[in-house]
Amino acid sequence: MQKILTEAVLRSELIPAGTRSYTVSKDTVVTPTAREYLKKRGIELKTAQTGPGRSMSRTEIRENGSYTYVDAVTGKGYREKPEDMTHLRGNRLVKKTDPRIAFRGQLDSLEAHILECQAQACEQGNAELCGCLGELLDRVRDVLGAEVRDEPLAQKPLFGYDHDRLRYVSHHVKEEIGIDHPIPDYRMGRMALMLNTLRTRIREAELGAVAAFPGERPDIIEEMNRLSSAAYILFCRQVAKQRGGGL
Repeated sequence: MQKILTEAVLRSELIPAGTRSYTVSKDTVVTPTAREYLKKRGIELKTAQTGPGRSMSRTEIRENGSYTYVDAVTGKGYREKPEDMTHLRGNRLVKKTDPRIAFRGQLDSLEAHILECQAQACEQGNAELCGCLGELLDRVRDVLGAEVRDEPLAQKPLFGYDHDRLRYVSHHVKEEIGIDHPIPDYRMGRMALMLNTLRTRIREAELGAVAAFPGERPDIIEEMNRLSSAAYILFCRQVAKQRGGGL
């Protein structure tokens, strides 16, 4: 599975003071902010000997003889990165309020919430749900990787369902899961409510994708829609399980 090294991951690792180097595997995609985070701390980024790693491409510009950052919108060059800007790709910068950056933040939040759901499922001994959530997590990371690298996102099945099947099951809950479309209620239990929250956060991220890519990236927008369907299916399955029914 392809790995993505982000600034958030580096911060969570609490790298000890005095660390001089950080090594990644050959299949790790290093985001610009992660690279900048290490650079500011004087930590050299190294790649394992098994092969070359991958990083975002740079746009080279010379201004008074020195390479600079580039405003992705205006083309303006900077010697230092302005505090109100962040990396879009490589050394290309955009405002931190850019919808594409907001979408990346929503994906980051989704990963965090899925992990919380996984921990809860594991504590309850629900290995099947934990595995399904792992599939969701992988797909969110696939979306992030495709967006950061500006590459097409290939479709993959979730829970053995292709995109058409995900939509069908989520629209025909009575037929496929054995319950009516559930109305969220506190008595459903924490796991079901966490899955419902996950569904709403994916929907918010889907809207974020629409705002970030007007007329573009239908692959990402469709994937976010199907991730919402997948989360709803997990929610309905959990409700059916709590009720002692389901198919």
